[in-house]
Amino acid sequence: MGIVGGGLGSFIGRVHTMAAGLDHRCTLVAGAFSSDPEKSKKTAPTYGVEESRAYGSFEAMLDAESRLPAEDRIDFISITTPNHTHYEIAKAAVEAGFNVICDKPMTFDLAQAEALLKTVENSDVVFALTHNYTGYPMIRQAREMIKAGELGRINAIRSQYIQGWLAERVEEGDHKQAAWRTDPAKSGVAGAFGDIATHAFNLGRYVTGELPESVSCHLKTFVEGRRLDDYGTAVIRYQNGALGTVTASQISHGRENDFELEVDGTLGSLKWRQESPNEMVVRKNGQPHQVYTRSPGSEFMKPLAEASCRLPAGHPEGFYGAFSNIYAAAFDDIALRAQGLPFERRDTVYPNVYDGVEGMLFIEQCVASHQQNSAWMPLSHPAARR
Repeated sequence: MGIVGGGLGSFIGRVHTMAAGLDHRCTLVAGAFSSDPEKSKKTAPTYGVEESRAYGSFEAMLDAESRLPAEDRIDFISITTPNHTHYEIAKAAVEAGFNVICDKPMTFDLAQAEALLKTVENSDVVFALTHNYTGYPMIRQAREMIKAGELGRINAIRSQYIQGWLAERVEEGDHKQAAWRTDPAKSGVAGAFGDIATHAFNLGRYVTGELPESVSCHLKTFVEGRRLDDYGTAVIRYQNGALGTVTASQISHGRENDFELEVDGTLGSLKWRQESPNEMVVRKNGQPHQVYTRSPGSEFMKPLAEASCRLPAGHPEGFYGAFSNIYAAAFDDIALRAQGLPFERRDTVYPNVYDGVEGMLFIEQCVASHQQNSAWMPLSHPAARR
């Protein structure tokens, strides 16, 4: 593993490295931890990386690693930097033949996402996108139940992601995460909707498989002086006739990482909440509510969900495990590629470049809708996975 980002004080960089190594299938051996060579060198020991492989730029890392013997060089890079840097790094890595695991959103804008898609399609690399919530066992359980028809035809998809950490203008201080996430030059055209509503939209797509048709959105910036949205709601029309809603907030006091998904079908409904990720509630009229728990070995567990568990029932698994499941599935394909064997490029268990393109379309169309008084905007992309 090689990493771009993850310097001192990083949150998501540490998550990536811990998740990637959870199953002992990879070792972090190189990194461009910071664009400042000195900071990169200082960061390396905190990851156990030798100073000689702590690079001052991703270009230097790709160049140096490419020159190493195949058995010594990195097999993939993880991109854990702010949004505006993703495209340049990913494109260079793919063109150099390295597999890529990229944080979301995939790029700064839709044009970059579509260009990156072409680059990936013209290569033989594995490209994964860390919409990590798709890695939770009970989310995968929900997906398999819906695919099996247990909820019937899907009528409604409600997803909300509520936080409170930006209720005040903390970006004016030395809060590194807040500073770049509220800066349009680094985050892109959206704030909360680019940061967390993309997760909410993606999870609804991942669990149900329903294709969106159009979106109407209203965004709001409640904190005075902030340049990007910190609250918003979108209504989505799906091609099967279903309706969806996505609500995102980063200004709700006391809310930590409250991500919730509900799906209504003609035969039943389900509800999952990220802060209690090992449980999922399934409801059917006239029947007692059922609480499905992450319980490997139980008859009700679908194979994909069971394969996503590392611990017995009653031993909570969480955020790192979900992230690690994305890495584990990508590693399977990286191994196939290394052996010269074919692997699935589009319909993967993990989110991929196609999901990244659709996510960028969602962001841009939500902003466009808001700018046109919540007008309905098309939300169907030819690259969206079926």
